Amino acid sequence: MNGASDRVAFITGGASGIGLAVAALLQQRGMRLALMDLQPQALAAAASQLRGGEVLTVAGDVTRPEDCHSAVQAAVQRFGGIDLCWANAGIGTLAPLRHADPAGWMQVLQVNVFGVLHTAQAALPQLIARRGQLAVSASAASLAHAPGMSAYAASKAAAEAMCNSWRIELAHHGVDVTCIHPLWVTTPLVERGRDSRAFARLRQATDGPLSRETPLAVAAPLIAEGLLQRRRRIFVPGWVRWVFALRSALHTRPVERAQVAAAPELEALYLDDLARGVGGLVPPPKPPDP
Repeated sequence: MNGASDRVAFITGGASGIGLAVAALLQQRGMRLALMDLQPQALAAAASQLRGGEVLTVAGDVTRPEDCHSAVQAAVQRFGGIDLCWANAGIGTLAPLRHADPAGWMQVLQVNVFGVLHTAQAALPQLIARRGQLAVSASAASLAHAPGMSAYAASKAAAEAMCNSWRIELAHHGVDVTCIHPLWVTTPLVERGRDSRAFARLRQATDGPLSRETPLAVAAPLIAEGLLQRRRRIFVPGWVRWVFALRSALHTRPVERAQVAAAPELEALYLDDLARGVGGLVPPPKPPDP
């Protein structure tokens, strides 16, 4: 990995999962960290885990522009500026169109799309001043759109599109834009789907390597290295770059055949999950308004 001594990373969704694992690796390279997340308890645990370097934790909700601005201001006051802003906070939900809750759909978009926007706009003055880097967690779901995952796929496709546009807009300011495309990674988001029969059926219907899960210990170094090298795109695992290159083939009839066959059972299993009180990849509960 390239060096990062004295640089400052501002990471949303930094208290767990990919965000925390990558933050630990960036810290080892000398980066100072500002982590934003919803849950104060999770942030406290993350700070305890990241002993040995400078860490600031700020509780906040990325769907609130004012929270993002306050967190950025706190990072600037503590460290003097921001060199890397990583909009990593995200949620997911599994629901077929016939049964999808519009409020749940909207919440996914609020976090995964508008949360990215609020984070980027809050940090942008710092990134321009320091010729820094903006990174966004887009997911392989921006490339392949599974049944029952329309809200998540739409939000991640939007995140990728924003990166593509911003990369061009910000080039003359010296700001690099990195789009991150992880496939299935063993994180709390995926773990919450373990009890969902619909989620299990969806994974079963995803043929070949697209169904495989990457351990966090493998995924985190790939992302950290890509961030330190300021790459345009980071693929996890690396072969996902071929999914990116061949994405037009992913939604042809031969490739979709197994998922089409699984769709009726997936819908029935989703209703069974609801009856059992299991929501698949549901977002964690949001804290009450202050």
